[in-house]
Amino acid sequence: MNQPPTRKPAILIVDDAPDNLAVLRTMMLRQGYQTFLATSGERALEIVQRIQPDLILLDVVMPGIDGLETCRRLKMHPATARIPVIFMSARGEVDDIVAGFDNGAADYIPKPLRMEEVCARVRAQLRLGAGSADDGQKEQAERLRMIVDSMDQGLLIVERNGRIQYANPACDRFLGYAADELVGRSLTTLVAQLEPCPDGAAAMAAIGQGTREVLIRHRDGGLRAMDLTMTPMHADDGLFVALLHDITHHKQSEDALQRAALVDPVTRIANRRHFDSFLEKEWQRAIRNAQPLSLVVLDVDHFKLYNDTLGHAAGDICLQKVAQALQAHALRPTDLAARYGGEEFVLLFAETPGESAARLAEGIRTTVEALQLANPRSPTSPWITVSVGVATIVPTQLDQIEQLFVCADRAMYAAKGAGRNRVETAVAGAAWEAVRSAAMM
Repeated sequence: MNQPPTRKPAILIVDDAPDNLAVLRTMMLRQGYQTFLATSGERALEIVQRIQPDLILLDVVMPGIDGLETCRRLKMHPATARIPVIFMSARGEVDDIVAGFDNGAADYIPKPLRMEEVCARVRAQLRLGAGSADDGQKEQAERLRMIVDSMDQGLLIVERNGRIQYANPACDRFLGYAADELVGRSLTTLVAQLEPCPDGAAAMAAIGQGTREVLIRHRDGGLRAMDLTMTPMHADDGLFVALLHDITHHKQSEDALQRAALVDPVTRIANRRHFDSFLEKEWQRAIRNAQPLSLVVLDVDHFKLYNDTLGHAAGDICLQKVAQALQAHALRPTDLAARYGGEEFVLLFAETPGESAARLAEGIRTTVEALQLANPRSPTSPWITVSVGVATIVPTQLDQIEQLFVCADRAMYAAKGAGRNRVETAVAGAAWEAVRSAAMM
C-alpha cells in the first residue's frame, strides 16, 4: 500500500522589500518548503488565517502594521498563537531584541541576513515545532535567559511598586551586588534624584517611562551616571523592564571636554569664551541686586620685546607665571581671572566697589613685578611689569556690558600713557555716576 506523501512544511515570508522576498523565497524552495509571500503585516494576517503555516519569517520594520504588532496579533489568536515567528531586522540593539521576544518571537535574526544562518534557524524551529509545545516554550525561555544573562546592559524586572523581581548579571556588576542580592529591593531607593517616598507606585510614576539620565547608588555608597529606560512588559501585569546603561566614563569624558573648551591652553586659566559667559551671568545678578561690578584689564608691558629677545617658549612661560599671579587674587566663586587674548588679561570681581578693586589691582601689579622675570630690553623696568585699568559699575537695565570694557580699557591705556607699571581707575554707567554725585554732595 502506498504511503501518502509527506507534507512539506509551509513557510510564510513577510517583508516589504521585494529583493529580500525573492532571495528568501528561492532559498526556502531549495530547502523543500512550501513558500508563501506577503509584503505587509495586514496581508500576512490574512494569509495566516487561510494556510496556517508552520513558520513565519517576519520583517520588523514595515509600513502600516509593523512586525512587532503583527506578531502580537498572531499570538493573541488561539488558531495562530503556536506558529513560531522568526523576526528579521536591521535593529539589533538589546531593547529591540527584548521587544521582539516580549511580543512572542521564537527567534531574532539580524540583518543583513546570512542565508545559511536563516536556513539553520528555520530548521531548528521546525524541529522544535515537531516536538511538544512545552519543549518549545522551554527552549524559547532558555534562549531568552541566555541573551539576558550575556547582555552588557543591566536589566531589571520591576513591579509597579518598585520592587525588583529579577536583576541580570550585568546589573549586579554595575552596582556591586552579589547574584540575587538586588531581588526584593526597591528600584526607587537606588535612583539618587528621587526624594524618599513611602508610596512606591508614586515614586515609580516619578521615574516615568522612556529613557532618562540618572544617578544610581552603588552598593559602596558612590553614585554612577546611567541611562535608565523604563518599558512596561504588558499592560495588565504591572511589570516593567528597566534597562541600565553605564555612562560614567562617557560623562567623565564629556565633562573633561567641556572643561577643556573653557580653559586657555597656554596659561591653564579661563579663556575668553568662559569669561564672557561668566561676565554675562554676573552682570545680570548685579542688576538684580544693585551691587557694584568691577573689571580689571591688564596688559604685559613690552611683551613683544620680551618675545623677540627670549623667544616664544620663554614668552609662554612668562604668560603662565603672570596668569598664576592673577589666579591667586581671584579667590571667591564670584571672581574670575582669564586670558583675554595675546598678553592681555582680565579679572572680574563681583560685589566689589571701585576702591576695593583698585587695591586688588595694585596687589596684582606688585605681585607680577615681584616675580622678577627679567625683561632685558624693557625701557620701563628690568623686570616684567603690567599696566592695569580698573572700571566699576552698578549696572542697570539701561547700561551695556561694553561700557564696562570701554572704561577699563581706557584706564589701562591711561596707565600705559602715564609710564606703565601702574594702576588707573575709572567708573562706568549712569547709575554709578549718580551714586558718586550723591555721595559728594
